[in-house]
Order: sequence, then C-alpha cells, then structure tokens
Amino acid sequence: MNTILKYISLFIFILLSLPALAQPDDLPSEEIEVVKEFEAILEESEKLAVNPALPPVDSTSRKLVYDIPSKTLSLDYPPPKIRPIAMKGDAVTEAFKGYTKLGYGIPNSPYGELAYNHSDGDKLSVGGHIKHHSANYKKLEHQRFAETFGKLDGTYFFDQGFAVDANLNYTNDEVHFYGYDHTAESFEREPIRQIFKTFEFGTRFYNGERTNGDINYSAAFDFYRQTDNFAAGENNFDIELGATKWFKSKHPLNIKLITDFTIYEDTIKQELSNFYLQPNFTYHGEGFKIKLGANLTSNNDILRVFPDVEASYSIVGNKLGAFVGWNGDLQKNTMRSLSDYNPFIATYSRLELRNTAYNNFYGGVRGTLQVVDYEATAGLKKADNLALFLNDNQEDSKRFFTLYDTVDIFYIKGSVKAKPISGLEVILTVGQNIYTTTVQAKAWHLPSIEANASVRYTTLNDKLLLKGELFVENGVPFIDELGTVDNLNGLIDLSLGAEYRFSKNFGVFVDANNLASNNRQRWYRYPTYGLNILGGITARF
Repeated sequence: MNTILKYISLFIFILLSLPALAQPDDLPSEEIEVVKEFEAILEESEKLAVNPALPPVDSTSRKLVYDIPSKTLSLDYPPPKIRPIAMKGDAVTEAFKGYTKLGYGIPNSPYGELAYNHSDGDKLSVGGHIKHHSANYKKLEHQRFAETFGKLDGTYFFDQGFAVDANLNYTNDEVHFYGYDHTAESFEREPIRQIFKTFEFGTRFYNGERTNGDINYSAAFDFYRQTDNFAAGENNFDIELGATKWFKSKHPLNIKLITDFTIYEDTIKQELSNFYLQPNFTYHGEGFKIKLGANLTSNNDILRVFPDVEASYSIVGNKLGAFVGWNGDLQKNTMRSLSDYNPFIATYSRLELRNTAYNNFYGGVRGTLQVVDYEATAGLKKADNLALFLNDNQEDSKRFFTLYDTVDIFYIKGSVKAKPISGLEVILTVGQNIYTTTVQAKAWHLPSIEANASVRYTTLNDKLLLKGELFVENGVPFIDELGTVDNLNGLIDLSLGAEYRFSKNFGVFVDANNLASNNRQRWYRYPTYGLNILGGITARF
C-alpha cells in the first residue's frame, strides 16, 4: 500500500511542477528544499453486499406447432457391384493353328491329313483341310478304295454387325465293283472302277452380333455338282432364309423358308424340287418346355403339312426328364445321298429320284445321374417311299438299284455316356428297328440291330490316349441270283488304338481295326476288310 502512495505522490508532484516549467526563462530562480515526503492516506470505503437471486420458474406449458414443407430428395445411388470370390481357373490348353497326320498300314494303306486355320483378331478367320486315305487288299481282286477330300472356308465379321461365311469343297471317292465270283470271273480295273467327284460351294450371311430387337437372321446359298465315272451327273442348289425372334432371351420364335432343287442326268433327265416353310415357337417354363410348329412342304404342287411339336418335363430335376413329340419331313433320295449310303449303287436308268415322306411319333426319358448321362427313346416312324436296295440281277449283279416301299418302323434306341474317373470316357449306343413293309417281303439291306461301345482313356498328363471300340450289327436280308431270300452274316468288329505325344508338337499313333478279322458282307457279294492296321506320326504347329 505504501508503494502505491509513493507513486501517487510523485505523479501529483509532476503535475504541480508543469506550470513552473512553462514559465519564461527570465523568472527568478529559487531553491526548494523538501523537508518531508507527502503521504496521502485514503479512508476505508464501505462495501455494499449484493445477493443475486434467480427469477421465478415459469410452469406454464406451451404447444409449439411447426409447419415444415415436405420435399422429395432425388438420390443418385448406383447399385452395388457384386464381385465373385476369385477362383483358380483351369489351365488354358495351348492352341495350335496347324495339324498333320501321316501314316501307312496294311493292307497297302497310305494315310495323310493336313489342317490349318488362321484368325486375324475378331474379324477374319480362314482355314483349310485336306485328307487322303486309300487301301488295296490284293488277296481279293479290286477290293480297293481311295478317298480324297479338300476344303477351304472362311468367315469375316463386318463393323456393321453382320458376318459372311464361305466354303469351297472337293471330294474324290473311288470304289470298285468287286462283288462277283472271283473263282469264276476276272475283270480289268477300268470297267469296274467307280469315281464320285463332288464339287461344293456355299455361302451364308447372318448377324454376327446380337441385335437390339433380339432377332437373329440368316440367308444361305449352297450348290454342288456330282459326277461319276459312267457319265452320270447331278446338280443341286438350295436357298435358305431364316429368322429367330427371342422373347425374354429364352423363348424363340423361328421361321425358315427353303427352296431345294435337284437335277439328275444320265440316259434320262430327272428333277426333284422341294419347298419348305417351317415356323415354330418354343416356350421354356419352370421345369418344362413346349415346342409348337409345322413343316409345310410342297413337291410337284402337292402340299403336305407335317407337325413339329415336342413337350418335355423335368420330373426329378436334371436326374430324370420325359419328352414326347411328333414331327415329319420330306427326305430326298438323290444320286449323292444314295451313293453316300451305298457306294455300289448303279447310276444308270434304274436310279430313280424320289422323296421319302415320313411322320415320326416318339417319346422317351433322359437325364444325368452323377457321372452318367443317359437317354432312351421309343417311337413309330411311318415312311412313304422308303429306299431299299437289291442287286441288279437284270443288268449287272455287281451293282445295286433302289426300290421304294411304304414301311412302318417301330424303333427303340438308347445311349449312355459316362465319365467315372478323370480322363476316362465311356459311350454306349444301341438301337433296334422292326420293319413292317407293304409290298416287299423284307426291308432289303437295312439293318435291324446296331450297337456301338467306345472307351477313351487319357493319362500321363494327356500324353497317352488309349481307345477301344466295339461295333455289332445283325445280318441284313437280301435276295440272291436264284431269287432266294436270305440273311447275311452279322458283324462283330473290335478295334483298339493308341496315341502317344512325346512332346507338345509331335506324337505317334497306331490303330488296329477288326481284330476278329470278320469278313462279313454289309452288301451282298461285298465282303469287308479283315484285320487292318494303320500307324504313323502326328504333328501340331
């Protein structure tokens, strides 16, 4: 407190001295002696006591009303993307552009095959394939054949969304009419050699990408010219227009228009022209499928309407399903189709072109049981003008001619495919036909029972392939030179084969066919080859 008073006294002294400092310089000077320091003493002040108090509490209740306008907020919320958990994928098999197979076997059987395909990105794909196989069984005069095949094809995808396919094929099939008594007759090669030369060209225009309206469209043109070694020739060309409209990506509505023309020329000229209109719709439901359609055909101004219907139902998931259907069609019997089935056909005036009209009623079951896929079908096929085959004993018994009959065919067929362990595949098919002819006594040269079993096993990291096949067929009915009806012997053909790849590019193979050396006659007077073996090398590049 004393310190504060000292400072206050000093401040007052300075203030009192200011007037003196402001006086003129000529004022007399005097000395002042301070006897005692000034001490200012303040009296104690009286403090006022203030006690603050809270205002009284307002206990009245109030109801507040808020008027908040509603407003919908638009949020741009993209759906979440569900990403699958990464899984280890299978190893991608290395692709090769080219493949070749060269070999030789007995009896006197050279074999050669070459295939190559080139793809230029997503726009162009071109390829070629050539093959030759021949054999000469010198123990039986002129029991020999030769097959030569060549093919070029390509596909181009345009930026506008459509694509074009084109193919060019040539086939040279050589057989010999060795069906005679070799103990009593002998022939030079040229008079009994038959060569079918077939030239083919085809092109197709279609949508290469999915269209906005889910409509697939296509337009195709195919032509072939076939000639033989005896001045017979056949031309065929057909045009096919088709479209498919998909509903909900699973219900297809199809429509197809086909014009099919065939002209055959030998000593006489024959024409066989068919027209087809084929609409159908398939509905896929939960566990069932229904197809409704028709096949409208026209030949020589005769209109036929065949149904095209099928219904299937899943009884126990994919383990057991049942199906039933009814369809029909016109099947052409031409020089080409008949010679493909029976290469010893006679291509002269007795070759008659006709349509086989059939109605097919069928039903069956199919499914998958763990590692086994199976299917069993039974049906009745009513065929009008079914082609049958007999030796032409009138002109040349070494050749066959066709005759036609109305035949009901009751059939049963089944197939089983199993993969019990990794690398092993087993396939079994069996079928039986029961023919009821109208005019002919038998269904000449048509088999009634056929069974085929095949086994393939791949091991040693896909380097070794082992395979086996068993083919069984009953003897077919025929008429001999004396007019006697009889049946040929049946066939049991067991074949084994193996292929070993000692590098990714090169391998070796061997095939042993007809190990039982069965010389059964599929066609009367024409025994098949006995045991025959073929081996060689393969290469991929």
